[in-house]
Amino acid sequence: MDRLVIPFTTRAEFQQHLASCLSRAQQTLQMFDPDYRIWEMGSSATDGQLRRFLQGGGRLQLVAHDGRQMERDAPRFLRLLKDYGHLIEVRRTSQQLRQLTDSFCIADQRDIVRRFHADHFRGEAVFNGPQDVQTSLERFLTIWIESQPGLYANSTGLSAS
Repeated sequence: MDRLVIPFTTRAEFQQHLASCLSRAQQTLQMFDPDYRIWEMGSSATDGQLRRFLQGGGRLQLVAHDGRQMERDAPRFLRLLKDYGHLIEVRRTSQQLRQLTDSFCIADQRDIVRRFHADHFRGEAVFNGPQDVQTSLERFLTIWIESQPGLYANSTGLSAS
């Protein structure tokens, strides 16, 4: 497959490209969003895609400013976290990163779906474009290092740090 760049401006387009990105992932998923409000992390479709990915040994790293939205609205994701906690890491940004407003999902360091601002749907999807992913990947790694553990599964259920 050749490099494919697809701009988008609607929620439906974002969801479609995010689903494609998730379905293509085999080894790593690295995600950042302020709260994942519109990501449909609790939907059965997303749950199925993430379960397939994790069953294949993939690793998911997710960072948010605030995890309360997912705790409240995404019970399937919380079950996924309990079932695959050894392959999922969820972090919460530190106070100094709370001004960050972009949103992105990187799959296997080759595909990305990004919104330029989390309050809007304008963005782009790039498939089979490892060179297009590099800046966002470096940004993600910086965010990851500056963040603390967020939701995690333990022997009694789920906890928020």
